[in-house]
Amino acid sequence: MKDILLVSDSQELIHSLETIVTFLGESCQSRGLSDCESYLKEKGADAVLIEYASPSVVNSLVARFPHIPFVAILHSNGEVAASCNLVSVITLPLTYPVLTQSIHRCQEYSRRKPGKTRAGGSKTRLFRSLVGKSDEIQIVRRLVEQVAPTEATVLILGESGTGKEVVARNVHFLSERKDGPFIPVNCGAIPGELLESELFGHEKGAFTGAISARKGRFELAEGGTLFLDEIGDMPLQMQVKLLRVLQERIYERVGGSKPQQCNVRIIAATHRHLETMIKEDKFREDLYYRLNVFPIDSPALRQRKDDIPLLLQELNSRIQGDGVDSVRFTERAIESLMEHNWAGNVRELSNLVERLSILYPGQIVDVADLPEKYQYGEIQAYEPDYPEELLERDAFNALFAESASQDPYDEPEEESGLPVSSSLPEEGVNLKEYLSELEITLIRQALEQQEWVVARAADKLGMRRTTLVEKMRKYDIQRMEEV
Repeated sequence: MKDILLVSDSQELIHSLETIVTFLGESCQSRGLSDCESYLKEKGADAVLIEYASPSVVNSLVARFPHIPFVAILHSNGEVAASCNLVSVITLPLTYPVLTQSIHRCQEYSRRKPGKTRAGGSKTRLFRSLVGKSDEIQIVRRLVEQVAPTEATVLILGESGTGKEVVARNVHFLSERKDGPFIPVNCGAIPGELLESELFGHEKGAFTGAISARKGRFELAEGGTLFLDEIGDMPLQMQVKLLRVLQERIYERVGGSKPQQCNVRIIAATHRHLETMIKEDKFREDLYYRLNVFPIDSPALRQRKDDIPLLLQELNSRIQGDGVDSVRFTERAIESLMEHNWAGNVRELSNLVERLSILYPGQIVDVADLPEKYQYGEIQAYEPDYPEELLERDAFNALFAESASQDPYDEPEEESGLPVSSSLPEEGVNLKEYLSELEITLIRQALEQQEWVVARAADKLGMRRTTLVEKMRKYDIQRMEEV
């Protein structure tokens, strides 16, 4: 919310509200009850948090500003007059979850208001980090801190999306080689016949197309760290050559005969079960033990779901660093996300946060705003209920805007049975009767087109089923029995 108005004659309550609303990252202004109406007329507000100390005054104020969502604040449990734009009631003392939920309702009331379109977000890039307080992630941090200062070869194991490259980068950053290059290679993304040249380089004329000599990844990583991602996808013939480099610390370019010294630290990673691959003769056992000097298991997100709130906070900070409005989550939304299985792990979570930042930039996200696969438990989506005057005003504004945009030379369509002229007759018109007749005609047409199925007719008219039923009762619209 861009601007929240806090209304109370109690400076103590205003101070308390300002503190927690500011903590939520929202901007706010404060006014006394007597100054509230003039402020709203002059500047407006995205939401109003108002002390319900004088019910008659507050109820009158709420009724005069149907386009603004209000939240009533009570000192003790009590009755509050129902109103469509009085979206929530809070009983003191204030709590973070309750206030967050109330602001989300205000946000939804404004966002889904008739005639209002939602602004889109900007695309942003997200990446994972070693964030969390769970035992699993603390073990990873401790292992990284212990192995980083050494020259030991590290093998990082874990499912796709758990952040294995982040672990590798942390090992490099905390090592004596941190000033040297960090060179990642995805062994599964390079065809087997090209992998040798990619790793060791080649001499000019070594093969067709080798028009000049080229350095390999080992040479580029000299003095630093070479990260071999998805090592389980490396062809067997390349495994033999990699084993020789690990044992002897020398290699040769493709098409060359001069040995090259290798001063590179190797960190490998895979999502595959290498011991099973060894039994199936798909991975060399001697290479496995060369790589598996210091294994680190990168835990799946479902094993550390308690870290999800901190991960969301970290991902949001990355978004803000890219200059994009972040999203915030209600307690219910976070609880729902913690119930998900997360097959894609942290990468899936970062993709979700990026998607939500595009859909709801700078807003609060509740369970119903999440994609369906992430919704768990009983979903009670908040459906704003708008005053009739607001709905009718929007409908008629749209009707007259359409009429005004018609070409004056177009022939009017008389088959619909609707008055099509937008010019005022010389003798004048009774606007209320005219609009009522127009509304009755539209309702009858929608009902007849939908064979008097009220729910479908309500969808056709863009209103709630209950609203349509009330209008049918008001105008005594009934289906005529066929003779």
